[in-house]
Amino acid sequence: MSRFMRPALLAVPFALLGVATQAFAEPKTISIANFGDHPQLNAVAEGFKEEILASGLVEGTDVVFTLDHVNFDTTLLPQMIAKIESGKPALVLAITTPVSQNVLNQMGGAGVPLLFSAVTDPVAAGLVPSWDAGAPNMSGATDALDLDAALAFARKLYPEAKTFGVPYNPAEANDVATVDLFKTHAARHGFEIVAIGIDNSNDIQPRIAALAGQADVLYGPGSNLIQPAIAAVAAAANEAGIPLINTDPTLVEQGVIPAAFGVSYDKIGHLAGRVALRALNGEDLATIPPQNPAPEDHSVLISKKAMAALNLPIPAGFDGCDCIVE
Repeated sequence: MSRFMRPALLAVPFALLGVATQAFAEPKTISIANFGDHPQLNAVAEGFKEEILASGLVEGTDVVFTLDHVNFDTTLLPQMIAKIESGKPALVLAITTPVSQNVLNQMGGAGVPLLFSAVTDPVAAGLVPSWDAGAPNMSGATDALDLDAALAFARKLYPEAKTFGVPYNPAEANDVATVDLFKTHAARHGFEIVAIGIDNSNDIQPRIAALAGQADVLYGPGSNLIQPAIAAVAAAANEAGIPLINTDPTLVEQGVIPAAFGVSYDKIGHLAGRVALRALNGEDLATIPPQNPAPEDHSVLISKKAMAALNLPIPAGFDGCDCIVE
């Protein structure tokens, strides 16, 4: 189990939360700052809203939500955050590491509770001082995948594989942390990690193509560069004959790539929503450590069609797993 997977998810009964049992005099604005329009990131926002409203608060009466994104353009982040701050929100949810870092830099002294989500390593990103505490103005929910379990899944699905390729953005703290953790666990599963630095989406096709004969399996991490361009990664991997395991199951469901092993981003939104309810009830974010997905928040999916296209059998160990789609 990776160091990210901690058993200390703090489940607080809603009956203990004042915000769940009393309406606000005026609707409170909860602002959601997203990086871009993407299924995984959108699932965080939706799960977050569902958790808030499941507490008994009524949208339009007790709370109103605003949602903004910058279409993955970091140069637009200051403008988006200034707009959010001008709306005097009661709380801000930031989705992804770049957005969370910019929200903290611009609004960290505004006295507004700030939450991060879909961040792999909030300590390395400078969002919180440790895994055991929040910051005075920030805490939240990570998308910390159990990378040890991901490697175990890859070994079971591809028993003959020796090299495990990980494309990543060297400029993103999440990506670097992910590669380092894969390297920490790789030997135990008989893998050598091949890290592929990708600086922009134009580099994807040639750099993935160059892995032909060098990587036996490829993994698509929850990267803000890789995931928005995952279709290009999949196309390049298929052309190179390298099976791709992604964090998101969408392309597996479509029969484009062989497998997915990842965290449910809807669950990440719900985790962040629980922290938000505590903050709205007046709890100090510094006392709330980052919340991490539990083992049961991970999911597996295998495409029979995509495996067959690469002439790869599905090992008998997956018989009856209820994780295989045509």
